[in-house]
Amino acid sequence: MLVAAAVCPCPPLLVPGVAAGAAPELDAARAACTDAVGLLAASRPDLLVVVGPADESGRGTFPQGAPGSFRGFGVDLDVHLGGEGPAPAAVERGLPPSLAVAAWLLERTDWSDSPVEGLGVGEPLAAERCIQAGQAIAGRAGRVALLVMGDASACRTLKAPGYLDERAEAFDAEVARALGAADLTALKALDTELAYELKASGRAAWQVLAGAAEGAGLGGALLYEDAPYGVGYLVAAWS
Repeated sequence: MLVAAAVCPCPPLLVPGVAAGAAPELDAARAACTDAVGLLAASRPDLLVVVGPADESGRGTFPQGAPGSFRGFGVDLDVHLGGEGPAPAAVERGLPPSLAVAAWLLERTDWSDSPVEGLGVGEPLAAERCIQAGQAIAGRAGRVALLVMGDASACRTLKAPGYLDERAEAFDAEVARALGAADLTALKALDTELAYELKASGRAAWQVLAGAAEGAGLGGALLYEDAPYGVGYLVAAWS
């Protein structure tokens, strides 16, 4: 059963080395992520599953110790999901960027409370399949925790990656409300087509969370909400 969840944004800019001189701009987001991951540790889970967006080639599961890297962003920094072991001798592929950011967050908070696994979910994954994946995760152990990575819309300003879309602010506000209230019905009902048009990378991962939380009776709290680069970044904790 799901006993706790943390929702965090997944821009590589969360890693100070990637952000370089702009790093202080996301200090508040990093602090909120640290608080949310701390609540996961306090829940004393038997298993932590990290869920985040991945492209078509990166979909699937990732074992504890799976490697990730920020070298593609110009930073000589490698990470491992949940630490360097017990990974198999050969891992077929590295972590997608969203799970690499999650691995960095876990390393930053010295996670050692339980085994860790990763799940990459592709943007095209239908809502029902996301919900079913979440239900399956919740049944994996007696006490399961989720670290859910994903960004809201990327269309909040003229300089945003997706340019300005007048629908973006309302979409992000509803997602923030739903995450803060642990509103499973609202998360399950997110408009997949609108999320795609607004480049909201977290849609599928949030719906995995909604499936996992069925029957758990968790309450939510919104810890951070902003769009510093025209992209909606949200941090929430469920317990």
